[in-house]
Amino acid sequence: MAETDAKLRGSARRAALVYNPSKVNGAKLRALVEAQSARSGWGEPILLETSVEDPGQGITREALEQGAAAVLVAGGDGTVRAVAEVMDGSGVPLAIVPSGTGNLLARNLLLPLGDPQEMVRAAFEGDTVPVDIGIARLLRADGSTEEHAFVVMAGMGLDAAMIANTKADLKKAVGWVAYVDGAARSLIGARPFRIVYQTDPRPGSKTATRTLTRIHSARVQSILVANCGALPAGIALIPDASIIDGTLDVAIIQPTGPFGWLGVWRKVWWDNSVLRRFRAGRRIVERRHDTSVRYLSATVIETATPDPQPIELDGDEFGEATRMDCTVHPGGLLAALPRGHPIGAL
Repeated sequence: MAETDAKLRGSARRAALVYNPSKVNGAKLRALVEAQSARSGWGEPILLETSVEDPGQGITREALEQGAAAVLVAGGDGTVRAVAEVMDGSGVPLAIVPSGTGNLLARNLLLPLGDPQEMVRAAFEGDTVPVDIGIARLLRADGSTEEHAFVVMAGMGLDAAMIANTKADLKKAVGWVAYVDGAARSLIGARPFRIVYQTDPRPGSKTATRTLTRIHSARVQSILVANCGALPAGIALIPDASIIDGTLDVAIIQPTGPFGWLGVWRKVWWDNSVLRRFRAGRRIVERRHDTSVRYLSATVIETATPDPQPIELDGDEFGEATRMDCTVHPGGLLAALPRGHPIGAL
């Protein structure tokens, strides 16, 4: 009797699947979600495809309006970002079924990348953890403003130009390695640009007692505002970034001199991704004075530049802007995880 009552209660619940048909096998994924819905005693799932006109925001609102008790998203990083933008503050679990080339949020959540069934199951029977979500407010050269969410990072400058210069067909053929080609073509004409920035430091940090209105100026190639810091191939762009700490981590990329980019490479790849794995290596990194990449932590960062610069959010280009102000919504997104998934490393 108790089992029958549980199934009756569950039958009123429905999951929604939002997927990008160009990134996933829609028929196979729909079948997995329908089968898991039946096994878990839930009702028929809501199945929604993204399109050029609606990359995910509109249909996710539709899913929530229909009372979805969980949302699964399958597509590239752009699809995940679009769905998360609407899920912010909803309290409805979001299960990320890894797809596409980057899987950046899935990687930072340490989710299984090769087992869609496990993440489908997690939407119905897994654990949940509140994770942070970033909000970027962009000011265009014509004075118009836009506000978008990001779950991994927002960037201004060379990193955004690199993404804009990455060929879509090459990315489809070889995955994230295609960004190497985009980087090579972007570096040819790369020029540093002037920014001014201001931060509200995270509570309790050493900088929290300093004057919050102090404005800094720098010549940079890029400024990255990260909600989490892991990239493909084991690269730790921002090694101390955490998706559950209620703060944003900022990387200011400012190579100087003819060998400046070697310093950036050493910092991001060798220091962050190799040496920091070992106690002795961490001591070496702590003693080294290197200004090619500077790190900050903040709850708010406001960035302005005299000339419009390219912008990227979670690996998608967002045109040019003269200002990028970023804030964090602590715990704004409820992420679904496999049962027993370790969260200590997040």
